[in-house]
Amino acid sequence: MSEQKTIHVIGGGLAGSEAAWQIARAGVPVILHEMRPERMTEAHETEGLAELVCSNSFRSDDVQASAVGLLHEEMRCCDSLILAAADANKVPAGGALAMDREAFSAHVTAALAAEPLVTLVRGEIAGLPPEEWNNVIVATGPLTSPTLTAAIGKLTGAEHLAFFDAIAPIVYADSVDMEKAWFQSRYDKPGPGGTGKDYLNCPMDQDQYEAFIADLCTGEVTEFHEWERNTPYFEGCLPIEVMAERGLETLRYGPMKPVGLTNAHQPDIKAHAVVQLRQDNAQGTLYNLVGFQTKLKHGAQTQVLRTIPGLENARFARLGGIHRNTFLNSPELLDGSCRLKAQPRLRFAGQITGVEGYVESAAMGLLSGRFAAAERLGQAPKLPPPTTSMGTLLGHITGTARHRDLKEGKVVDFQPMNANFGLFPILTPRVKKKLRKAAYAERALADLDAWLAV
Repeated sequence: MSEQKTIHVIGGGLAGSEAAWQIARAGVPVILHEMRPERMTEAHETEGLAELVCSNSFRSDDVQASAVGLLHEEMRCCDSLILAAADANKVPAGGALAMDREAFSAHVTAALAAEPLVTLVRGEIAGLPPEEWNNVIVATGPLTSPTLTAAIGKLTGAEHLAFFDAIAPIVYADSVDMEKAWFQSRYDKPGPGGTGKDYLNCPMDQDQYEAFIADLCTGEVTEFHEWERNTPYFEGCLPIEVMAERGLETLRYGPMKPVGLTNAHQPDIKAHAVVQLRQDNAQGTLYNLVGFQTKLKHGAQTQVLRTIPGLENARFARLGGIHRNTFLNSPELLDGSCRLKAQPRLRFAGQITGVEGYVESAAMGLLSGRFAAAERLGQAPKLPPPTTSMGTLLGHITGTARHRDLKEGKVVDFQPMNANFGLFPILTPRVKKKLRKAAYAERALADLDAWLAV
């Protein structure tokens, strides 16, 4: 394989796998570097490509009502491997797109192994890639190699940024007390491939809920290292004990909201709060606690979670945890096609760029792969329309969005971002609020079609 033609992708997660796929589909040879199993991370358990760590859900699949659902559809239109694997291995999850973790990773791994233009190389890239690699995508994710992180910091003269992210527990389904729990999706919504009874629900009355909150607030948590103490949490994925500390009702308006649910065992009694569990594998033997990411130590965690009605005898396949995610101050450091300004041969993709979420990470891999392939073919990178979900995320990380201190001309408040309609350009003419999301989606998909047709 000619080094002059080859593109190197570092990192075999969602972003790196998608980037390698897009490059190969463009007819360009690519070497995909994955450090596992030679060097494992704090959160990964396997050596499979595109391993899902925190959750098995890509969140809402509703194109007309959700920016992330729209992002799903945009990526499907772009021949995304990650979305194809998700669709092929989905499990019931109401309105969400969720999948069997192992089958999903196996699908991605097999597809890339079967692609003749993709070569998988196992081993850590310690420090900056060799200078002879003149077209590189760094998609190492938030759990990147410390030596690579240090090398990038030295190159840019900028400190990397970080936030804490957490992992939700997983229970064995046969350990849930079905005399107390019941199957139901919120508002009986069936979603993609669902029945309207896709979630396990554990109800709490007011006394049980308030005791639970008190236990969360007093439970023993993981201690931070001194160098971690000023690291913030990502607001879209707060540990449950941090949410509990913000006020007694916080969790009732978050992951434990009881609306749209009727207790099948006591239909005349409205639950004060509800813990929902989502199917985690195709067999239905594992369920994860939705939104219950936590930094409680394992002993305290087991004790507190077993106070939830229906989980008194729960057996845990995995307890929750916390990890520190690294990301770049991308609006300062990257150009409009995600190349490092200080060394343009390096392009970045995934969560390290400052997007948050599985699909968002994969979307940046999709774009970076297309940009890198175009560059290798002697073409200018074709940026997605700013009216699309992909375009808004790209604008967020490359500085065209709202991050700048007008006085200093520097990015002072850049934080990771999920796909959301708040990033989209205003509709013209104006549309009534109840019709606005669907109008955003209609405009985005029309503009995407025109972009893909060029």
